[in-house]
Amino acid sequence: MRIENDNIARSQTLDRGLRLLEVVAGSDYPQSTDALAAALGLHRSVVYRLVRTLEDRRLVERDAAGHFLPGVGLAALARSVRSPLRTAALPVLGLLADELRMTAFLAVRDGDEAVTIESVEPRGSDVHIVYRPGNRHDVGRGAPGLALLAGAATVVGERAEIAQCRDQGWVATAAEVLPGMSSVASPIDAMSAIAVVFPAGQRSDIDLLGRRVAAGAQQIRRRMLPS
Repeated sequence: MRIENDNIARSQTLDRGLRLLEVVAGSDYPQSTDALAAALGLHRSVVYRLVRTLEDRRLVERDAAGHFLPGVGLAALARSVRSPLRTAALPVLGLLADELRMTAFLAVRDGDEAVTIESVEPRGSDVHIVYRPGNRHDVGRGAPGLALLAGAATVVGERAEIAQCRDQGWVATAAEVLPGMSSVASPIDAMSAIAVVFPAGQRSDIDLLGRRVAAGAQQIRRRMLPS
């Protein structure tokens, strides 16, 4: 039996293209070819060839200045990721966002990271935090990450907030992921959680927020049960 070396079996070009796509999708503003080259440590000509290929596949697109941003093709690919979970969560996120007047989002665990895969902003709110899908952070910090850990089995040495989340159904943190921002989250299961994000100090009724977010997680669990 022939066993290939793991490093040799990988495609360097594909890896570079995917890294480039991650940079474009994870940025809050369009990226120039030079900025992408600097971020990836690649020559400008290499980046240009990669980005043109992604552009042909509609995975990236250009703005009026010729800078690159996520393309509509990404939305088509993303629709199939965790589809039953997203279908169950979106109506609940919408209700939470409008009722609490803050952005509500769905996070899933990806290895040692918490990744946002859906986000709903409140309608009719003049001021709220924008928290886009694709945001990721260490699962060991921030309310969404701690909620994901609380949905799993107890681990020796884990943070006290994780055990507290298991007991009360929700967890709150401040400025652990975004400076000046607070979040309240509740686990759906070991691999998913919902959360809301708002400016630190804006709300004093954290217990009420926590119970409402936990009720939303429970709604999602019910919606995912076989009919």
